[in-house]
Amino acid sequence: MKTNPQTSRRLLLGGLALALVGALAFVALRTGPLAPVKVQVTPVTKGRVTPEIFGIGLVEAQRSWMVGPTTAGRVLDVRVDAGQTVQPGQVLAEMDPVDLDQRLAALDASLARAQSVQRAADAQLGDAQARRTLAMANLKRNEELARQAFISPGALEARTQEVASAHAGVAAAQANLGGSTQDIARLRAERAALAQQRSNLRLLAPGAAVVTAREAEAGTTVVAGQAVLRLMDPASLWVKLRVDQGRSAGLAPGLVASIALRSRPGETLIGKVARVESLADAVTEERLAMVAFDSLPAGVSVGEMAEVTVQLPAAPERLLLPNAAVVQHEGKTGVWRLTDGVPAFSPVVLGAQGLDGQVQVLEGLNEGDTVVLYSQSALKPGARIAVVDRLVPSGAAR
Repeated sequence: MKTNPQTSRRLLLGGLALALVGALAFVALRTGPLAPVKVQVTPVTKGRVTPEIFGIGLVEAQRSWMVGPTTAGRVLDVRVDAGQTVQPGQVLAEMDPVDLDQRLAALDASLARAQSVQRAADAQLGDAQARRTLAMANLKRNEELARQAFISPGALEARTQEVASAHAGVAAAQANLGGSTQDIARLRAERAALAQQRSNLRLLAPGAAVVTAREAEAGTTVVAGQAVLRLMDPASLWVKLRVDQGRSAGLAPGLVASIALRSRPGETLIGKVARVESLADAVTEERLAMVAFDSLPAGVSVGEMAEVTVQLPAAPERLLLPNAAVVQHEGKTGVWRLTDGVPAFSPVVLGAQGLDGQVQVLEGLNEGDTVVLYSQSALKPGARIAVVDRLVPSGAAR
């Protein structure tokens, strides 16, 4: 039977069209939007994590001082320089006394005069008391004479007036003595305050320290409280540690810490968390803690950067999975669990995590479950997937 050339051509074109459609369908199902999402999976296992907290900090001095005057004035002399070691009570600098010495001398003279006045008032009081004693004795004798009619009533009245005058004289002398005593007390208080002010012009070291900065030179005018020198105790260095708030659970005083200073690569120093600050940094969302060295090494500089790993208490055996498998989906924390090869989102409750990337699963999974570790693109419930041995994660697509 002879085939029509036109029919053969149609059959050929139909076959080519079917092949093309099949090829397009194959490509769409393998590499296009209908292609399965490549994923790398991992099993949920049981084990222990060694929980640790990692953070970056700076070396600071626990005890530091700003040494300056208590009143405004001009710096007369600075006797130490940055880097010098000073001892408690050592004179570091001195302020210009201006007229304090002259004022002290004037107060000393006023105090001497007041003491002379006090001695005179004391003598006057003694004289007034003697006069009163004599007047009272005369009055008593005259009263006896008046009863015997040896003197006139007028003479007795005169003696009575003498006693009253003597009492007034004693009162006046006592007032003068009290006034002079108060003057002396006031002058002594003024002199003590002025002497203390003069003493404060000598800026002394509050303890054994190292001078870290010289803020003013001789001739500089400074205000009250302004630092002339800055000191720090070299034996009180510690690390001010900053830890992300989301990874700071369990941070507490007394925990052992490993400290790696930038100036000592490869060397690990041991310390302890001395204090956890109650006030966190709201801007950087970090908690602050102070880590003290168990044994302070020589040559550590203030301001040096340090990497700190705080060791938390050992955690009990729990279900574990890599932290990379945890994702956020519709506002919930969970993982993509495979059931018969089909992914479904399972919310989980997480526990402690270690620096090795393992995290505890407290609720939501069972031992032996298979979860997605990495995915080529974002997953949806029931999505077609293809499990591969290795998949390089691309960005945040999981």
